[in-house]
Amino acid sequence: MPSQLTISVGQHTDKGRKKINQDFYGVYLPNEPQLSSKGIAIALADGISSSEVSQIASQMAVKNFLDDYFCTSETWSVKKSAQRVLLAGNSWLYSQTQKSQYRFDKDRGYVCTFSAMVLKSTTAHLLHIGDTRIYRLQGNALEQLTNDHRLWVSPEKSYLSRALGISPQLEIDYKTLQTEKGDIFIFATDGVYEFTSDQYIINAIAEYATDLDLAAKAIIDEAYEKGSTDNLTVQIVRIDDLPDRAAGELLQQLTELPFPPTLDARAVFDGYKIIREVHASSRSHVYLAVDIETGTEVILKTPSIDLRDDPAYLERFLLEEWVARRINSPYVLKPVVQTRKRKYLYIVSEYIEGQTLSQWMIDHPRPDLETVRGIIEQITKGLRAFHRLEMLHQDLRPANIMIDVTGTVKIIDFGSTSVAGLREIDSPIVQHTIQGTAPYTAPEYFLGQIGSPRSDMFSLAVIMYQMLTGRLPYGTQVAKSTTPESQRKLVYDSVNEERRDIPRWIDEALRKALHPNPHKRYEDLSEFIFDLRHPNKTFLSRSRPPLMERNPVAFWKGLSFILAVIIVLLLYK
Repeated sequence: MPSQLTISVGQHTDKGRKKINQDFYGVYLPNEPQLSSKGIAIALADGISSSEVSQIASQMAVKNFLDDYFCTSETWSVKKSAQRVLLAGNSWLYSQTQKSQYRFDKDRGYVCTFSAMVLKSTTAHLLHIGDTRIYRLQGNALEQLTNDHRLWVSPEKSYLSRALGISPQLEIDYKTLQTEKGDIFIFATDGVYEFTSDQYIINAIAEYATDLDLAAKAIIDEAYEKGSTDNLTVQIVRIDDLPDRAAGELLQQLTELPFPPTLDARAVFDGYKIIREVHASSRSHVYLAVDIETGTEVILKTPSIDLRDDPAYLERFLLEEWVARRINSPYVLKPVVQTRKRKYLYIVSEYIEGQTLSQWMIDHPRPDLETVRGIIEQITKGLRAFHRLEMLHQDLRPANIMIDVTGTVKIIDFGSTSVAGLREIDSPIVQHTIQGTAPYTAPEYFLGQIGSPRSDMFSLAVIMYQMLTGRLPYGTQVAKSTTPESQRKLVYDSVNEERRDIPRWIDEALRKALHPNPHKRYEDLSEFIFDLRHPNKTFLSRSRPPLMERNPVAFWKGLSFILAVIIVLLLYK
């Protein structure tokens, strides 16, 4: 059986010499599939002594984090999910203070310090605000992993510089580290670590290795005996097992099913009747079929039997259905929810009656600008559905865009999609190849960089450029430019060289979206789409770029010719 993430936990808290305990802690250990997709969460909050309601803040901070984190999209990264939850919690705590009698004295309001860790696959994600601490014990060494957010005004006096609920803005420390089997993490409030030595903590955990609750209690008792006057809380988390690095991924659960045979028209297959083959390649077969139970026409995609021993291919194939089930947009291909048990490995999606954008471009070699804008705007809506879930399509091209009989545009084929939440799961399958199609792939991929929404923007802009001109903005040079130096030499060919009827500001918008450097493109797709309909004042005021910028080769050729003429004239004088 493949290994999975397994931990042991020991916890203890005590009000100490105070009247009430303002600390709060918790651990959430989900079952599969959330164990793999979201991980295990541990959280500790410490109320501040100056507040009489800080214990409420601590309890709400921990409970909300443990509840809400597991309600976030499983496609989101740990960082995005956790930070979104903490920002929302901070806003709630701050608003409670503002509505209370403590609104003019923030140190007496709904405020607490907070530390959390999410263990996902083989990675620990740490989030920290305030002066609670997280340590890691490896071997016989105790390492502090968090920094105390305290401002010292004198050797004896200090103030919290960061805390939950103290301000409408929140700055969160975030870091990740790789875990190993046997790693031990210790969470402690200042009432503990200020009065307990590292060696005592190490010895207590070693002595009570079989009962970490007793180890936590022993550490708290030691701090109390040493004179601690604060609340005392300790959490101990030990990594007992990690996911098997040699095992298949979460997306490969269906690979135990047999590969389907090559299907012919009128064949009955797993409750579907095959009508005809729509497309065939070395990687997959696509059929138009009818669900015998419902009479609904569907598209049935089967993997190539020649690639059955390629685990990377199987992962990409299964990813398509996984992605499709998580995106709900009229501009993205919809999966068909199957009510029957599958006997073979395949994917079923809605049937789109229409044509690919590739065929549409052949049928419309010189479309008007408004029609092109309308198609690009629909593609953008589909892309934004991906980006909202921290997904990148990564293979946006005319062949992967369908236009149905009503004119609605739909993005299809998700085999190259990158999902932030899945990238965090250590995979035994390492992708070394570029997933997209070279003419439409953003330049940064050829430098080995990780893509971003701006990478999909580049592909979208290439499509629009090609729709208007019938050619590519950089020809075939992007795929050949595999160094920063060569990419800086890429020369954008103006749309106006092919289409004089296209406004200059449209060309400038395309130029920006197609910049080889992703940081010089638009920050968001919405800005690009806005500039396609509203002349950007910067573009309107900009004169035609000098020849040296538009075409350096032509500039230097021209300059050389002029110099040659001058030399000849001087020689004949």
